[in-house]
Amino acid sequence: MTHPRSEDPADTPWRRRLHTIVFEADTPAGRAFDMALLALIVLSLLVVSLETIPSLSEPTRLWLRVLEWVLTVIFTAEYVLRLMVVRRALVYAGSFYGVVDLLAILPTWVSLVFPGAQALLAIRVLRLLRIFRVFKLARYLSEARLIGDALRASSRKIAVFMFTVSTIVVVVGALMYLIEGPSNGFTSIPVSMYWAVVTLTTVGYGDISPKTGLGQAVASLVMILGYGIIAVPTGIVTAEFANAGRKLEDHHINTQVCAHCGADDHRSDSHFCRHCGTALH
Repeated sequence: MTHPRSEDPADTPWRRRLHTIVFEADTPAGRAFDMALLALIVLSLLVVSLETIPSLSEPTRLWLRVLEWVLTVIFTAEYVLRLMVVRRALVYAGSFYGVVDLLAILPTWVSLVFPGAQALLAIRVLRLLRIFRVFKLARYLSEARLIGDALRASSRKIAVFMFTVSTIVVVVGALMYLIEGPSNGFTSIPVSMYWAVVTLTTVGYGDISPKTGLGQAVASLVMILGYGIIAVPTGIVTAEFANAGRKLEDHHINTQVCAHCGADDHRSDSHFCRHCGTALH
């Protein structure tokens, strides 16, 4: 049984208040903070996208750079604030969202270290990492937990399914190599396996196609098999979505985040963290 932890002397009222605003969305202040942050994230993605347009005038490009730096400063202040209000800053910094928050601001600051025309390409590549900001949207979607649970629950079934599909691809590829041969474009087993993947997934590029009657018959069977195979992972994940949805309704998960360990999967009637026992405020 998990025993509640004693209060941290450094856990002051202002720190608890800021933690509620920054990490939780079940209060008016927290909800307003989240909505403002979402608007800034969307604006940042828009700025990054517009900067890649080659026909922009230099004054417009300058204004976009200024706006980008303003947004970077705001996100940097937000990241520092998150580290300040959690009790274990290093734990948060190493978590998924901590890394995402850092990647959201790091490329722009790193660009200061790479002056000169030769480094512009490297800076452009680093700035593309700022697209990770969009992952922060998952923090504000209540369905994110349901999606994660469903994918984790179906991972073994999907793995078995993928192994079966891979086996079919190898067998069909080797068979078509023997039937068609190099003269009809099936120059090797790997090339034939590529054709099998394209056909089995019903993509059908048409760059390689069987010419013999037997090869066309095998291709027809693979095409029909492909329609049935596509439905299998969909059914697996859909069933797990239903199961995860029922569990989520039964537990009534709220948005409270533990100030000690950062866990955010607590029930609405919980008074202590289910992972570390810290009192929830």
